[in-house]
Amino acid sequence: MAYYFEEPSRTFNEYLLVPGHTPSTCVPTAVSLKTPLVKYRPAEEECPLSLNTPMVSAIMAAVSDDHMAVALATEGGLSFIYGNQSIEDEAAMVKRVKDHKAGFVESDANLSPDMTLADVVELKERLGHSTMPVTVGAKSNGKLLGIVTERDYRLSRMSLDEKVANFMTPREKLIVAPADTTLKAANDIIWDHKLNSLPVVDENDCLKYMVFRKDYDSHKSNPNEMLDSQKRYMVGAGINSRDYAERVPALVEAGVDVICIDSSEGYSDWQKMTIEWVRENYGDTVKIGAGNVVDDEGFRFLADAGADFVKIGIGGGSICITRETKGIGRGQATATIEVAKARDAYFKETGVYVPICSDGGIVYDHHISLALAMGADFVMLGRYFARFDESPSAKVMVNGTYMKEYWGEGSARARNWGRYDLGGKKKALSFEEGVDSYVPYAGSLKDNMDVTLLKLKSTMCNCGALTIPEFQQKAKLTLVSSTSIVEGGAHDVLLKDKAPYVSNAR
Repeated sequence: MAYYFEEPSRTFNEYLLVPGHTPSTCVPTAVSLKTPLVKYRPAEEECPLSLNTPMVSAIMAAVSDDHMAVALATEGGLSFIYGNQSIEDEAAMVKRVKDHKAGFVESDANLSPDMTLADVVELKERLGHSTMPVTVGAKSNGKLLGIVTERDYRLSRMSLDEKVANFMTPREKLIVAPADTTLKAANDIIWDHKLNSLPVVDENDCLKYMVFRKDYDSHKSNPNEMLDSQKRYMVGAGINSRDYAERVPALVEAGVDVICIDSSEGYSDWQKMTIEWVRENYGDTVKIGAGNVVDDEGFRFLADAGADFVKIGIGGGSICITRETKGIGRGQATATIEVAKARDAYFKETGVYVPICSDGGIVYDHHISLALAMGADFVMLGRYFARFDESPSAKVMVNGTYMKEYWGEGSARARNWGRYDLGGKKKALSFEEGVDSYVPYAGSLKDNMDVTLLKLKSTMCNCGALTIPEFQQKAKLTLVSSTSIVEGGAHDVLLKDKAPYVSNAR
């Protein structure tokens, strides 16, 4: 006879937090959102890899590329570059993130002396760079001949046919640094000479890197940045349980900080074998997450297999139709609560704390607060990030409103058979477990995340908590009825707007 769970499967929208005492010292500016990303022994060590913001972007082609990774790392979160692409392309994305702010940046906007002002304008519009080195052959590592910045030309007074050689700042007037210059020394040169950028050249005067003042300023204005020991942005990447023996080495070589098995269901021998292969070849130097699971048995299986963190959630994503297609899944709130209990029990038994990630089921900002209060260490979001400028999907006009394309990895568009692989020789997506859709365009990631995080911090203060562990300890949760859900929104009034305010869902 089948096993029946006594309690119903519940979603985040069926719960509310009950406020606790808020001391005068508990204000949003004092709240820390730092949270562990990978397993560790709290009694013996600090977590080797933590998030400064408890938000990571989903392993989806419509969400997580190198542009999203840079933007999210700037805000203290982490992106997992999508794995539904060639090994070479995924590794290249990871490398671009690691190179983006190593302090020393390889120039991707280069000119030659015989190019024109029209080429400068086109390059600036396409890449967004206002500083462009002039090199032999317009090569990123060619011999440095000069540099062009916005101060070197005026579109209103110059012809677009004007040659770069006629208005560039020539090499002899440039301050440069040798290839062995440290980042600190380079920044000192920038400040001492009041420069916006500093070319770094080798012994043959060929351009190696550019160092920018704005990168130094950016770090000062973004104290939560996720940076590695070399001051480079941190980035994750998705893998599957088929080609991991080839994909993982390429990602590690590119500099990936953490990997995660991307699968619709993680309670399988395929994931165990993948984790075991990583441990055999890399020991604990490569951090690997696994999932997804929805109960204590699934968590225990992956924790025992050696997963560094475990993802929770089956069928709760806004573009996921696994539940209606296969009848498999569980309400995200119920799954998070049960797996959190299993995580705490595992920690009590072994002394090893394995972080858990709630993946899916989050519609409104306050659902993030609920997921963390229920025990999640961080959340993985797809629809939330797909709405922003930094996501890789196209912005389109639909019925007079700007939208962003958003599709599931189980959709016919993605055809990510590896994510839904159940073994065997067949390599095809036999039926869909995701949809192709649109989400309302919402602007920049930073502007939206600032609001979301302020809401989260304010909620934590309402519960008298200054840290996520304290929030989980002090949180009081109550089930709500369908009637009280209606009461929780605008009701019994005539709204001036066409639609009621519903967090960031619009």
